[in-house]
Amino acid sequence: MAPCMTKAKAGSVFALADSNFTVKGQVILSQVPPNITLTAPKSSDFGGFVGFDTVEPASHHVVPIGKLDGIKFMSIFRFKVWWTTHWIGSKGSDLERETQIMLLDKSDERPYVVLIPLIEGKFRASLQPGTNDFIDICVESGSTKVNDNSFRSVLYLHAGDDPFTVVKDAMKIIRHHLGTFRLLEEKTPPSIIDKFGWCTWDAFYLTVQPYGVWDGVKGLVDGGCPPGLVLIDDGWQSICHDEDPLTTEGMNRTSAGEQMPCRLIRFAENYKFREYVSPNKSGPGPNTGMGAFIRDLKQTFNTVDSVYVWHALCGYWGGLRPDVPGIPEAKVITPLLTPGLKTTMEDLAVDKIVNNGVGLVPPEIADQMYEGLHGHLESVGIDGVKIDVIHLLEMLCEDYDGRVELGKAYYKAVSNSVKKHFKGNGVIASMEHCNDFMFLGTETISLGRVGDDFWCTDPSGDPNGTFWLQGCHMVHCAYNSIWMANFIHPDWDMFQSTHPCAEFHAASRAISGGPIYVSDSVGQHNFPLLKSLTLPDGKILRCEYFAFPTRDCLFEDPLHNGKTMLKIWNLNKFTGVVGAFNCQGGGWSREERRNKCASEYSHTVYSTAGPADVEWSHGPNPIPIDGVKIFAQYLFKAKKLILSKPSGTIDLSLKPFDFELITVSPVTILSGSAIRFAPIGLVNMLNTGGAVQSLDFKGSSVEIGVKGSGEMRVFATEKPRWCKLNGKSVEFVYEDFMVVVQVPWLSSSTGNSVIEYVF
Repeated sequence: MAPCMTKAKAGSVFALADSNFTVKGQVILSQVPPNITLTAPKSSDFGGFVGFDTVEPASHHVVPIGKLDGIKFMSIFRFKVWWTTHWIGSKGSDLERETQIMLLDKSDERPYVVLIPLIEGKFRASLQPGTNDFIDICVESGSTKVNDNSFRSVLYLHAGDDPFTVVKDAMKIIRHHLGTFRLLEEKTPPSIIDKFGWCTWDAFYLTVQPYGVWDGVKGLVDGGCPPGLVLIDDGWQSICHDEDPLTTEGMNRTSAGEQMPCRLIRFAENYKFREYVSPNKSGPGPNTGMGAFIRDLKQTFNTVDSVYVWHALCGYWGGLRPDVPGIPEAKVITPLLTPGLKTTMEDLAVDKIVNNGVGLVPPEIADQMYEGLHGHLESVGIDGVKIDVIHLLEMLCEDYDGRVELGKAYYKAVSNSVKKHFKGNGVIASMEHCNDFMFLGTETISLGRVGDDFWCTDPSGDPNGTFWLQGCHMVHCAYNSIWMANFIHPDWDMFQSTHPCAEFHAASRAISGGPIYVSDSVGQHNFPLLKSLTLPDGKILRCEYFAFPTRDCLFEDPLHNGKTMLKIWNLNKFTGVVGAFNCQGGGWSREERRNKCASEYSHTVYSTAGPADVEWSHGPNPIPIDGVKIFAQYLFKAKKLILSKPSGTIDLSLKPFDFELITVSPVTILSGSAIRFAPIGLVNMLNTGGAVQSLDFKGSSVEIGVKGSGEMRVFATEKPRWCKLNGKSVEFVYEDFMVVVQVPWLSSSTGNSVIEYVF
């Protein structure tokens, strides 16, 4: 029996007829089973909700939805419990388990089609490979006590001619349909996205203490790179193993992984921070403890106006310890991995948590935990929190009405607390890569990690991991952002400025559009590199939008095919930017179910780049290029300018883990003359074009507002008669059709420098 002929609605581009899913008459899935349904959204002709019926109610369904054969796709799947990454293929069997989103490539007749598994009722969906190239949808409640057999909207399909817009438009329909989250465009990210930051994790790991934090900040300030954000990572809380006396506070739990079975025993900071004594005994406020330390830190280092601390969603890795006075009651739950999670990469954190259980605060009093924790942190001057170990609830939900209901309760509690204590947005979400969080946890949270951790070295011991894991990190962040940037502002994580691939990382962070922070050990910094990222006031030159892969990379493998160069694009106020990275050399192995080295693919790769790689019409402030005939392209590493037509390209070749950044600037013909002009930016900064804050054409002169200091360049086909800097004539150099002006630093209170070019 074939499915009945169904069209989403009159005028809809999707139809289900003759056992085929079609879009604009083109088959995308064939041999669709008879229990599959298609329903239209009321607000769009370009989408359709997919559902199914089964005979028996169950808590876990795996249902074929159709056969995919011969259509290239890119997807995002969970390779770890906590983290997702990019995967490609062209048939159903190429999919991975726990796929969160899937984008089908377009053809001359067929538009792009995105498939997004959803939440329906108390169930959550993901995609996975079926037999004989079928795509299966996995729909699960997470509890054997929560069962159903009929669904109408566990998957959403949307079609469009732009791969980035189709995802964005789909999320707007889903937002209206579910009503459980808010899109990023409806929220305001925290101010730390515009600041340079320092995180204590790789500097101290669990041995962090106030005097070490002080020395770390002082070293950066003395080196000319003062942080605006300080993130105190794991190691500040009062924790212990179940067998430890409550008075130990984790004093001996400082080895990697040893903290994960620990549980929280009080909301206040541990003895290391509690015993801090302020040298400023006559100052206002407390003289000891975390409050005194945070006050002293901010008063002494005036660029530091945001201090965040780390905590896990359930309080700590192992939750709260039961039967401890002063904190909410908790029950130790043994985590249960779903069938999909059992196929993810082996992970020390998962092993420790499963073996030792999690002290879960019942969902009906989860608000007490966050009130106790966040209320205390606010009282001692903490401005926000990094919430880690987020995607844990799905393993703990058997007796709590399933994963969706447990998630709703916890995310509501944390959202209300963040609204009360941290301005509604003072959160960095981490270890959160799953659609439960995206659809249920982002009502107020607006900043989150989009990649696995920065790994200095391979935790599995592969010495080559020092290099190939860095390429993996780039790919995680770039491709995950296509999906996640609809919910959270992408955070590409910290890195270390002295790492062998530090410049590789710095280049990607510079144009990511997110915050930039490092985890340098105290006194170990590459200041010339850091000064290409950060300004003397603790701020950064952040792009206006988010870095995404260029269209020609979407359906390719930049990690282990030996030929694809990862290219990402972003927008500044007046220029575009293309980043090119050779990430080849390692990644996901389907056979071994882990990331591994693929050194046979680590060699020089070749590609091209040009103005067409930039999606000029995207972002909050699109850059108009209608009528632009020429673009000026400036290569950061090569230090050269190349002119090209809109369809023109530059040939690129990159050795392993090398990069190039290209500022792409539309060329304008000055009024009443034949002079061509284009801003480039501060060429000493990795995000060169980000320095250009204003651009005003006034007949035969041009005025540019510049943020930052250093060597400012513009393209001009003639030498100016003179240049003025902040109203005064200034010396300049004219070479290779570029005007070069040295710009001194103006304090942020003074504003941007203004350069006038008079022709």
